[in-house]
Amino acid sequence: MTKKNRFLKKQKSLRNGNNEKEFIMKINAGLWIDHKKTVIVLLIGKMEQEKIIESKIEKQLKRYSNLPNGNSSDSRQMPPEDAQKRDFIRQLNVYYDEVITFMKNAESIFIFGPGEAKLELKKRIEKKRLGKRIAAVEAADKMTNPQVAVKVRKYFLKKQV
Repeated sequence: MTKKNRFLKKQKSLRNGNNEKEFIMKINAGLWIDHKKTVIVLLIGKMEQEKIIESKIEKQLKRYSNLPNGNSSDSRQMPPEDAQKRDFIRQLNVYYDEVITFMKNAESIFIFGPGEAKLELKKRIEKKRLGKRIAAVEAADKMTNPQVAVKVRKYFLKKQV
């Protein structure tokens, strides 16, 4: 069992009223997200844990250009646009749920990244009734994993002061 898992088990036990003499450390989560990848940094006391989640989302199905009728697409080979959109949204929700599952024990969540993914994740978190845990949502360009970790540490250090 990893340190984090032991810690979370003890934390859950304490929340359920078991009388253990363990100090409960606050878990802060910061994450950089786009539709392809999420970098999550959990701060547990003085410990830091990083997790990378890759999405399995297919943005668009390939279009066929060499079809017998000369069209660029054929309804028999490609689903209609609304079906593609529904499938894309379903895949996004699976991806966002995986991200939420990893940081579900965080008391404070800092979300940042380019594009719409950060706002879509925020809505998904709110739908799961965890919206009160969101500390901030910010725009950010592409970042390396170490840059993400630094940004998360700086954000939560600034909040403590």
